[in-house]
Amino acid sequence: MSTHKESKDHYISPSAFGEILYNNFLFDIPKILDLCVLFGKGNSPLLQKMIGNIFTQQPSYYNDLDETMPTILQVFSNILQHCGLQGDATSATPQKLEEKGRLTLGDMPLLELKDVILYLCDTCTTLWAFLDIFPLACQTFQKHDFCSRIASFYEVAIPELESTVKKRRLEDSKLLSDLWQRLSHSKKKLLEVFHIILNHICLLPILESSCDSVQGFIEEFLQIFSSLLQEKRFLRDYDALFPVAEDVSLLQQASSVLDETRTAYILQAVESAWEGVDRRKATDAKDTLVADDPNRALNGVPVTAQMPSHPENLEEAEGMGATAAPGPAVCGVELDSLISQVKDLLPDLGEGFILACLEHYCYNPEQVINNILEDRLAPALNQLDRSLDRQVKPDPTPLLASRHNVFQNDEFDVFSRDSVDLNRIHKGRRKEENTRTLVNDKREVAAQRRRYEQYSVVVEEVPLEPGEYGGDDYEDEYDDTYDGNQIGANDADSDDELVSRRPFTIPQILRTKVPGEGQEKEDDGEEEEAEDDAPKPDHFVQDPAVLREKAEARRMAFLARKGYRHDSSTAVAGGPRGHGQSRETTQERRKKEANKATRANHNRRTMADRKRSKGMIPS
Repeated sequence: MSTHKESKDHYISPSAFGEILYNNFLFDIPKILDLCVLFGKGNSPLLQKMIGNIFTQQPSYYNDLDETMPTILQVFSNILQHCGLQGDATSATPQKLEEKGRLTLGDMPLLELKDVILYLCDTCTTLWAFLDIFPLACQTFQKHDFCSRIASFYEVAIPELESTVKKRRLEDSKLLSDLWQRLSHSKKKLLEVFHIILNHICLLPILESSCDSVQGFIEEFLQIFSSLLQEKRFLRDYDALFPVAEDVSLLQQASSVLDETRTAYILQAVESAWEGVDRRKATDAKDTLVADDPNRALNGVPVTAQMPSHPENLEEAEGMGATAAPGPAVCGVELDSLISQVKDLLPDLGEGFILACLEHYCYNPEQVINNILEDRLAPALNQLDRSLDRQVKPDPTPLLASRHNVFQNDEFDVFSRDSVDLNRIHKGRRKEENTRTLVNDKREVAAQRRRYEQYSVVVEEVPLEPGEYGGDDYEDEYDDTYDGNQIGANDADSDDELVSRRPFTIPQILRTKVPGEGQEKEDDGEEEEAEDDAPKPDHFVQDPAVLREKAEARRMAFLARKGYRHDSSTAVAGGPRGHGQSRETTQERRKKEANKATRANHNRRTMADRKRSKGMIPS
């Protein structure tokens, strides 16, 4: 039925085949959608060839699909309307005053809630199966701004449905667990439908086209994401499954004239959607999918998440399936700000009642105000007193129980004991005590003695058995072992020399020469030479001029070893004018003129340090 050529000999023309299919209603859009969702799981290649042949031989099916799109979009609008979620643009008509209040998810019967979730799951699974088998239909879907519509629906409906299922988990745990699985599956399929459309109308053409023709597809991509920047929850969940940064990186590689401002703005919006959410926890929850179970899978829908069964798991429940975890509980200054935001508009409400409403609606003040004004609060909140005050939670660690110091639990600690010995408490020094009384008070000594007696350390005397020697006892008997030895009898020095003292002699360097002294005798017997009558200078402190000459000599010797030439500054000076200059003077003057700008007087600090190290400058 789906091919015009059964064999080489048995065939009909493609145009006739297309007319037969279309005029006889052999295939229509609902049938094609059912074929995809029923048989697409194991027969994807055959279905792709079959549906592709149908749309190729009869292009009128594209028109039928285009006319079907408003009906598909109406499905999402009907779900929002049935759930009482009229906060988006799909609600064109306002509610009349005499009209009865619309039914909310909290007041909806459980079986009706089940029908809504099953309807949503069936719709999302069917659309995903059709677009996965026949991606050429993505262009037709996008003509009706399908990406923006499903993102808006996701942002409004999915969080409310999740919250309702979690709050009613105690009514029928088995049924609600199944509904939670199907809701998680629906969320994942909505995100995958968005990705399939975006991939086939923007990303794949960029990879297959040349550099000159990709600008239109890049603009389409940027336009789609620019329209979704206010959908924080959708952006966060989509980025958890399909990172937006990778798609932007592909665009940057494909085009050199990409608008960096718009791409940076989109990436910043995606990052802001993750504020207050643990990104690693959300990514781990995305990858943690429960294996398929034939007994728990209904109508081919795999189990993708499990319903939380305990109240303490509410924070983890938001991150199950394909979505991310919610932000942490609000407390402190931020919570006070949310309460004041509601109380400024509704001053007659108590802070305790506002806090209960904020906790019920995930700390969303806009939703709390809207539900209070429209009288759509949950039954549990309607039973509360609206003037309820906020109760201050006591500090779990009181001051007396948390204090720690060196005087804690001592004999005078009145916080840890009821009775204190008042005889040991006095102000200043006791009048009846004096110095002699304090010295004669041996109570502390007796107490220490009793303590050390337990260790056998302090004893009055050590009993010894007969014949036992106490090696540790001190002996005061004189030791005459070495009295017979003559010490120092055979030494060369006499006793007088050992005990006598050398006369004091002035050191030679400190002596002051006087005229007539200082005549020396030579060893070879030569005649004595008379010394000069003038006294010789005292060389205890050497002449600084001599020291400078010696230092200069050492420096010149060092420079000679290093290979430095002598500074011929005298040659530069030359002789007087008018008498001509030597060849050496001319060469030195030329060298000085050429090199005088290479090194200025930049070594002043070095020379100052050198003088200071030599002791010339006081530091």
